[in-house]
Amino acid sequence: MDVYEAIAKRMTIRDFDEREIPLEIIKKLLSAGLQAPTNDHLRRWEFILVQDRTQREVLIHRLDKPRSPQSVRKILDGWGLIEPIQREMYMEGIPKQHSMLLNAGALIIPCFYTETPLLKPETLSSLNSFASIWCCIENILVAAASEGIFGVTRIPFEAERKTIRRLLKIPALYETPCYLALGYPAQGENRSKQCEVNLEEKIHFNRW
Repeated sequence: MDVYEAIAKRMTIRDFDEREIPLEIIKKLLSAGLQAPTNDHLRRWEFILVQDRTQREVLIHRLDKPRSPQSVRKILDGWGLIEPIQREMYMEGIPKQHSMLLNAGALIIPCFYTETPLLKPETLSSLNSFASIWCCIENILVAAASEGIFGVTRIPFEAERKTIRRLLKIPALYETPCYLALGYPAQGENRSKQCEVNLEEKIHFNRW
């Protein structure tokens, strides 16, 4: 698949069918991730593949269980969200936070090396390693789309992050930015609409 086509096809999916992703395909996707630029040129990235369902349940037990539409609306109102497309995405996504991680064909916990506390950066440069791992993750998502595989990321709340670190025995100088769930889309899955943008309005020449 052409790279531009893969980028265009990449979409967030939260409903997966039961097919497993072959390990060789997973390795292929992670290899694509490792081609991303890295802040220190050392690619000190590691990937924890959580495929055991029981271990997944333990890992994500802190997540909210499915919420009613009414309770989700109250959350969105509390956040002050009024954009219809944005609200629609959250209305569809919030109730599936647990199931999307539990049922994905592959649940990956990407980790990156950093000597700077993740939540206490001193300068913008302190976030270089954090920025680099997201380049890696995007490579994985685009490569996955070229294989007919789609995914979703979830940035953990602090309690979740501590649980991930403890249960998966992540070393002290490594952090994880997110859960990365990948899989083949379920039949009739819902794909969130993208907010339409005008490229010409996004380009600024020489100054804003």
